[in-house]
Amino acid sequence: MSGPQITQDQEPPRTATEASVDMLQAKLWGNPCPFTFRINYLALLYNTPLYDWIQSNYGLKRPEYVVLYSLALVDGGSARDISRTSGFPKNTLSRAIKRLELMGLIEARGKVPGGGRRQALRLSEKGWSMINETRPVFEAQENRMLEVLSDGERQMLSELMSKVVIAAQDWAGDLPPREMLDAAADKERMRQ
Repeated sequence: MSGPQITQDQEPPRTATEASVDMLQAKLWGNPCPFTFRINYLALLYNTPLYDWIQSNYGLKRPEYVVLYSLALVDGGSARDISRTSGFPKNTLSRAIKRLELMGLIEARGKVPGGGRRQALRLSEKGWSMINETRPVFEAQENRMLEVLSDGERQMLSELMSKVVIAAQDWAGDLPPREMLDAAADKERMRQ
């Protein structure tokens, strides 16, 4: 006989679909870090197909497109600003910026007024053309993701997420202090 053998008191193996649903339920409702799971899950489902599409249709890697997209939002932004708001390291963005300049998608850099060595980056006409062609696809995908929410729910979610993003500067880049870890461990021991 081939395949798994099941005794009377064992449950039959679940199908892959059932296991996926159970895993999703566990990650949604039984997860000690439910917020970050939700953010990461949605970000992957949103970003992966879009950046694959950008790479296959326009030949740009994600950091390169992030530079273009950022400059479409803030003309004259610096690599430092883009790094701070995208999470990409400066050296990754430096390579992306050099390539975008060679491709003619961003114009030669000028100094940021009062910014020391920081240089202002601007989209070229060719860069704007690409953004105008691609941004509607990003917007449509976001609308698809949020269509389950009412306008009021979208507004509330946007405001709450903005609050969390703005507060990120207070904790990003550092692990929790030892006292916080000890308190969490004490709390877990008390639950058991």
